[in-house]
Amino acid sequence: MTWLVSVLGAVALWVGGGLLVAGAVIIGPSRLLGLRGNLVSRLSDSKRELVALGVVLVASAVGRSSLQTVSELFGLKLTGLIWALEGNFVESLQQTYASPELTMYFSWVYVYGYAFLLAFPFVAYLALPRTETLKRLLVAYALNYAIGLVIYTVVFAHGPRNLDVGTSLLFTHNPNFTALTSQVNEATNVFPSLHTSLSVTVASFAVLTRREYPLWTPIALWISTSVVIATMYLGIHWLTDVIGGIALALGCVYLSYRYVDADDADADTIGADDVDADTIGADDADADRADSERRAAPVVSDDE
Repeated sequence: MTWLVSVLGAVALWVGGGLLVAGAVIIGPSRLLGLRGNLVSRLSDSKRELVALGVVLVASAVGRSSLQTVSELFGLKLTGLIWALEGNFVESLQQTYASPELTMYFSWVYVYGYAFLLAFPFVAYLALPRTETLKRLLVAYALNYAIGLVIYTVVFAHGPRNLDVGTSLLFTHNPNFTALTSQVNEATNVFPSLHTSLSVTVASFAVLTRREYPLWTPIALWISTSVVIATMYLGIHWLTDVIGGIALALGCVYLSYRYVDADDADADTIGADDVDADTIGADDADADRADSERRAAPVVSDDE
């Protein structure tokens, strides 16, 4: 497993270095300094969403093999249908554009760029004064993984590399990269493409938060687009998988806004009700006190 330690170490090094540079340039020193004193409170405010994402990730890691067996036995066999729909699109893409330089670039983006793309928004939105955007991001991540896991169980399909449609360029460039992906995924988990869905999710949030982080928007769009292309260029996913991933991403972003905004609205309503109750209680107390003072006051008769 020396190769796994080596690859994971390289991923950690690239992502860590990217976060340091992007943190200084995109987030900025002032927001990072503000995060130092508010880190615990912001994480605590987002604990429900963090727990939900953690549960989904653990369930995916633990149940992936078992659900793969269920999918193989009872899932919809759609490999032939997907191939019939798009034919040799992936192979044509490789034959038209493949080069050593592009293979190196897309392999790097698929592993290192993707990891950075998912990690940076967490730090960036954690640095914002309000936690709504962070909560939306966490909910969107959790929905992507949860819905993706359900679809992987329902749909049993192989990617183009398993049918010799094109070449597995990721393996030819660096076999350790392919071995790494096999540790965290199954060969039949192709529809939808989670690399695509999560990348498009990050890109969507980057566009929606362009006022807070204008520099991040073009960078996120560039990396996410590169990841989407890489999934097909490297022979990992069909075009159909990519289209499904884009639809999943947009749906998850929409649902994350609906959930978080509705939850915050309910919290504001409860807070307003508490304030109204306190106001009514104070008014009642003032009325009781005035009544008591009136009863205790001496009565002056007209004879005096």
